[in-house]
Amino acid sequence: MGGSYSALLAQSTCDWWSLAGVDALVGEQPAGWLVTPPANDAAAPKPKRVVNAEPELPPLPAALQRQETPEAAEPKGPVVFPDDWTEFQNWLATADDVPGSQWDARRVLPAGEAGAPLMLLTAWPEIDDQRDGTLFAGPAGKLLDAMLQAIGMARGGCYVASLAVTRPAGGRCDGEDAAELDRLLWHHLRLAKPGRLLLIGSDIVRMAARLPLPDARGKLLDINQDGGKMEAVAVAHPAMLLARPAQKAAAWDSLKLFNRGR
Repeated sequence: MGGSYSALLAQSTCDWWSLAGVDALVGEQPAGWLVTPPANDAAAPKPKRVVNAEPELPPLPAALQRQETPEAAEPKGPVVFPDDWTEFQNWLATADDVPGSQWDARRVLPAGEAGAPLMLLTAWPEIDDQRDGTLFAGPAGKLLDAMLQAIGMARGGCYVASLAVTRPAGGRCDGEDAAELDRLLWHHLRLAKPGRLLLIGSDIVRMAARLPLPDARGKLLDINQDGGKMEAVAVAHPAMLLARPAQKAAAWDSLKLFNRGR
């Protein structure tokens, strides 16, 4: 085939492709002929998949939550004790930093004045004392009054005090509490300036005389105070003497030492 017919056929074919909208045999962008063409709906936007949000978990109990490390508290210095007698007595009655005031809300305060001829000192109030608000209350107090009468004394002429103004749990204290009470002991004695000292109960004997009570029986103890010596004797607490009458003899052995030279 050739000639004018071939030319007309070619022209007709080109016209048909032109009418079909094809004006080039190649595209402007390269195409991979071996790549599988996308499906007809590929260009359509895919619906978004709704993901169900996980339910919010309840918070952990406080005990299981991470605890922030608290800042270390600054160490407190030793308590400053008032040097004036009246201020000291008011401090014992009201101040929050009184050693031995932390165990109970009911304070049992001293009775009497500085410079008394005899100071009666125990470690802390008994249960009856805290109930009645006075030291040596109840039957123990009556026995103490009889003991004082035996040496020619009366409670009203004495300075009566406990080292701690409240009672510790179980009637025992140690560690830092005991160290602060030891400081308070010597400050209290220095301000009270008694003529003589009656230590009542094994705890105060151990603190003031550095002796167990049985070793202090029948001995006139010299308590060092401000470079001088204060005469002291030690007896069991009257409540103990009521529970164990056999110990009354030991108490009398000590008390009668105050009658020497009278």
